[in-house]
Amino acid sequence: MLKREDNERLVRVGPGTPMGSLLRRYWQPALLSRELKENDGAPIRVSILGEELVAFRATDGRIGLVDAYCPHRRAPLFYGRNEQQGLRCVYHGWKFNVDGRCVDLPNVGENARIRENVRIKSYPTYEKGGVIWAYMGPPERKPAPPDFEWMRAPETHRNVTKNYQANNYLQSLEGGLDTSHSSFLHNESIGDNRSVRNIDGAPRLEVFPTDYGYSYVSFRKISDTEQYVRVYQYVMPFQQIRGDISDAFGKRKDLPKIDGHFWVPIDDHQTFTWNFIYGADESAAMSDEFKEKEEERTGRGKNDFIPGTFKLKRNLSNDHMIDRELQKRTFTGITGIGTQDIALQEGMGPIVDRSKELLVGSDAAIVTMRRMLLEATRAVERGEDPPGVNPESTRHVRGHDSVIPIGADWRQALAGDLAARW
Repeated sequence: MLKREDNERLVRVGPGTPMGSLLRRYWQPALLSRELKENDGAPIRVSILGEELVAFRATDGRIGLVDAYCPHRRAPLFYGRNEQQGLRCVYHGWKFNVDGRCVDLPNVGENARIRENVRIKSYPTYEKGGVIWAYMGPPERKPAPPDFEWMRAPETHRNVTKNYQANNYLQSLEGGLDTSHSSFLHNESIGDNRSVRNIDGAPRLEVFPTDYGYSYVSFRKISDTEQYVRVYQYVMPFQQIRGDISDAFGKRKDLPKIDGHFWVPIDDHQTFTWNFIYGADESAAMSDEFKEKEEERTGRGKNDFIPGTFKLKRNLSNDHMIDRELQKRTFTGITGIGTQDIALQEGMGPIVDRSKELLVGSDAAIVTMRRMLLEATRAVERGEDPPGVNPESTRHVRGHDSVIPIGADWRQALAGDLAARW
């Protein structure tokens, strides 16, 4: 259960809000690199943290992320001409470079004083790992760019996608940090005891705070002597990383990989879920066929999206296409592991009233995350840096899963596997 005022502090992300001020201290995934395919190509609308922006790739390949509207008469720059190192408003021809400076005012007199100081809001960008990142916080507090392990993995060993969700980011983040729900929500073979989810539906959970967030470990008993251990990472403010190296009985998978998500607020009521997978080592290159198969498994295959958008065909308007006949064999009757998460998170409403919750022991990771975010908002208000902004604290973080003896020290048993390879 959370106090209403704390819930409000956590979910409101616009400029000037406590959470908005915290999130702006981190680099944000803003666009997939492939959304801006070519220099001088079409600009893209970007909505993030309650702000309307436009992104464009300039003639030299640099990325501009600027206010969505021209300061002259507030015409939309989305319709602008991307040409010769700047975005030109088609209403009166004002042109802005990637730094937001107006470099041409063709309808203004040559000696007009206004020529010297016309600017629009712009944010620094950084491109790596197939992602265009943005920093939206105070310029003097800008940290070094992110350097997560998945960003350093070769393109042949990495896949990054995103999809839209009609709910507040915190509902999605909490779903990603909740390990016990997989025994139920993602049970696609009721009664099949070959799945560890069916063997042990009540995993034991331990949370270990770090300087970037925390590690948390779920333990599922699979026999009288062995347990399946999965190491998750929560990287502030809204990233989750988990291992997908071994199966539930300790066998290394043919393509060992690590999975994760970012849940980036569009505004208070909408979220972009960023999804990444990457090979755990050099042997784990991923074919295009494998990448698409993984996306199909989660409900994010090419045919699962409304054409031309990041919105899924299975959505609130059609009850996520729940199939009640299928539900007799699977737990939800909803196709796609990711879609199952989305259905519950969107179905809670745009913003959950957490003062009405009844939490239990398996919610420890969620409770800890909320406390950390609340404290981080207060740290920013005190003028301090929040945890995890320094990329040195997160560049070697990874997840893992394996089978170890009951009673064994998981840190010692998995120490070598938790070291970054890339």
